[in-house]
Amino acid sequence: MAIMTVQDLEIDSLQSLAQAQVGCDFQIRYLEGPGCEQLRNLGFCETLQIRKLAGGRNLICSVCGTRLAVSSNLAEQVMVSPVTAL
Repeated sequence: MAIMTVQDLEIDSLQSLAQAQVGCDFQIRYLEGPGCEQLRNLGFCETLQIRKLAGGRNLICSVCGTRLAVSSNLAEQVMVSPVTAL
């Protein structure tokens, strides 16, 4: 019988920002891909909390109180996990 650790559960709950549900809050876990530097320059960095406001070819996110439009291609490179209310 396999025992799952907290880290295993976190990895299983990761999804790309492009796949994430609109209207929900997420925490960025890591960035991967050729656009990482561009994403960091826009303010996307690990441990940052964001909200996905709209989806489509270009999606809109709220980051630190600012709305940003990001292409779906770049959003695929942002791995997020849902923020759970305490």
